[in-house]
Amino acid sequence: MTPVLRLCAGAGAGIVAMSATYPLDMVRGRLTVQRSGEGAQYRGILHATGLIVRSEGLRSLYKGWLPSVLGVIPYVGLNFAVYESLKDWLLKRNGLKNDQDLSVATRLTCGAIAGSIGQTVAFPLDVVRRRLQVAGWQGASEITGDAADSLLKSKGTAHYNGMVDCFIKTVREEGFQALFRGLMPNYLKVAPSIAIAFVSYEQCKKSLGVELKIGD
Repeated sequence: MTPVLRLCAGAGAGIVAMSATYPLDMVRGRLTVQRSGEGAQYRGILHATGLIVRSEGLRSLYKGWLPSVLGVIPYVGLNFAVYESLKDWLLKRNGLKNDQDLSVATRLTCGAIAGSIGQTVAFPLDVVRRRLQVAGWQGASEITGDAADSLLKSKGTAHYNGMVDCFIKTVREEGFQALFRGLMPNYLKVAPSIAIAFVSYEQCKKSLGVELKIGD
């Protein structure tokens, strides 16, 4: 497959997977940033889901879905495309014929580079997604500390009229760098996780006798 086809295949798979699980991601985001202890608004996944639907409507479970779709296209797409393209380049450069001729360390490095590139390109959309997920949430007004710095305006409930409005307000009020706040911790998570996922996938295929490449 060409790099463009790899990009499209990875993006399509990412959109389907993300859309199917997005309500859970929305709930996870609320549970993550709420205050613990007596100030907690949600008591768990089911309670949070029910309360969000009752108070904000069923559509609220998909707040931030659009920037997620736009973000998953370069993120997942680049992961697949860059990983396979790097391996192909190394195979040609070293005169090798098969992926398995590359060492595990080399393939892990390819996966880490691919994950880092995809994360960098998609991160501003991920920031916007998180902000939209808590926009208008009553419990958000009680968030303090780092969570407030990352997701909301200082001690207040942020309101955005969609993705573009969120981008504009974030850049205008906090600067362009706010769109990349938290990127370094994400590198520490994403780079090894993508690398391990790709290499583990290929090792399982080898064990099962399956020859299909990720990019085929």
